[in-house]
Amino acid sequence: MSVSMIRPLLLVAVTLAVSACTTVGTQKTPPPAVVETVSAEAAQAEVARVAALHAQPDWAFQGRVAVSKGKDGGSGRIDWKQEGRRYVVELSAPVTRQSWKLIGDTHYEAGRLEGLPGGPRDGEDAQDLLLEATGWDVPVNQLPDWVRGLVAGDSGAPDKVERDADGRPRRIQQMGWTVQYLDWYPAEGERPALPRRIEASSEDAKVRLLVDQWGQGTP
Repeated sequence: MSVSMIRPLLLVAVTLAVSACTTVGTQKTPPPAVVETVSAEAAQAEVARVAALHAQPDWAFQGRVAVSKGKDGGSGRIDWKQEGRRYVVELSAPVTRQSWKLIGDTHYEAGRLEGLPGGPRDGEDAQDLLLEATGWDVPVNQLPDWVRGLVAGDSGAPDKVERDADGRPRRIQQMGWTVQYLDWYPAEGERPALPRRIEASSEDAKVRLLVDQWGQGTP
């Protein structure tokens, strides 16, 4: 089955999922404020947080995602597992019982998408592959860094980074995307502070992510 035939079918599935109970919802507490100056203590704490995350290349999270591009969009569950540069992302729309698995590598950017009518598809760019097949424009090659509140390391210097009073990123502008950090999980044990609610946008594309659970190491 061609991409032109696959995409309308999947757009129907994800659009129906918007009304599902698995929605990202609205934020009850205001996001952290952007500050002009970060204290020396906060800046040092952020350096330590970044170093701790770089030292943990294997991690995972489960949560909810809402994606829109123009008039098309949908929402569902997301399960992300990362082993170094390799990731496995499972997306599911509970109402339609549709599910897809994206396997990729941030170094090579290529990806494989499973769960499509007609069988898996491979592409040289995982983000383009997901967009063409499903209509979901998600920056999967940069998300392993952005989702943890880090500047994407292999994508050049960011255009701008704004920070909150704790020194953490409040808004990152990089690769044509604006990534906003609206809520955080505090540090717990050996786990540093990690984002809870993220919103990324680029032109008419928007991705909203609510992380329900973080894990260190691949299950």
